[in-house]
Amino acid sequence: MARKRITPGKIRLAEVAKLAGVSPITASRFFRNPEALSAGKRARVESAAKELGYVPNLAARALASQRTEVIGVLIPSLTNNVFSDVLRGIYDALDGSRYSIQLANTRYSILQEERLLRLFLAQKPAGLIITGINQTADSRRIMETVDCPIVQIMEVGPSPIDMMIGFSHFDAAKAAIAHLLAQGYRRIGFLGARMDPRVQRRLDGYRFAMTEAALFDPQLIVTTAIPTSVTLGGTLFADLLAKAPDIDAVFCVNDDLALGALFECKRRHMAVPEQMAIVGFNDLEFMASSEPTLSSVRTNRYEMGRNAAVMVIETLEGHRPAEPVVDLGYSVMERQSSARRN
Repeated sequence: MARKRITPGKIRLAEVAKLAGVSPITASRFFRNPEALSAGKRARVESAAKELGYVPNLAARALASQRTEVIGVLIPSLTNNVFSDVLRGIYDALDGSRYSIQLANTRYSILQEERLLRLFLAQKPAGLIITGINQTADSRRIMETVDCPIVQIMEVGPSPIDMMIGFSHFDAAKAAIAHLLAQGYRRIGFLGARMDPRVQRRLDGYRFAMTEAALFDPQLIVTTAIPTSVTLGGTLFADLLAKAPDIDAVFCVNDDLALGALFECKRRHMAVPEQMAIVGFNDLEFMASSEPTLSSVRTNRYEMGRNAAVMVIETLEGHRPAEPVVDLGYSVMERQSSARRN
């Protein structure tokens, strides 16, 4: 005879407790904070729950405690390797804790971000990790009134909503240009794609550094709102050469564009760095493996994600970080593509 199928939701916590040989309070504690139980009790309750098919009612728990054990994470892309590193850090920090992640893709839209934010907060998250500092006025008002820790990631700036961890994109771009200037390059172009607020700040840093050196020329800038890709990098670089054939270096707002510029140089038989220096941004793994190796601005993406999750957890446990704003900085990784001019 086939085993009778148990209707989901019919199993009660008391039945799990009875099968595990513990009190209902102990069983409940397992689902709230398993670390509070001995290893033996944890194993018994977990085994009983699996055998009975018990799933805790998170909605009911949220009503009782005014909070779930879910941390909401809003990022602008699920395919961009930059955010893959951030997510890896977040997941590693939460591994073994009682908290889980609810993930949403804002697709670089602050209006979509606002809609998702309202949805997340209606579900009473334990905390929020949100990308950037350019939220809508309504999003900011909403977050300023909720009772859960919030960390803005990927950059630092004035007036954090709660906590913040990242770096200055403006300063990082300035440092990349300073490196190229120190190497002897003067006609330094700029390639930008998508042009979200963080990329805009990199453009501002480039413009400031070139103006300070009395070398700024708007003809050296090529940007597009199109999402970034290696192919696009080659196309934008070709456009830049058509506008300013005398350039001797190019700063790209991300590594995809930098790799595309390198490929276009190879198609045109332009030697790198002898005829053209290239610097990217983010320092993805392939930058140190290309031929020649590509210089880039290294950003601490994994550490950003991991530390953001730790900041949320520590705040929830009553140990709010003494420094709510953390600047992780950046490093200019100098490689063959931007070697000193002879």
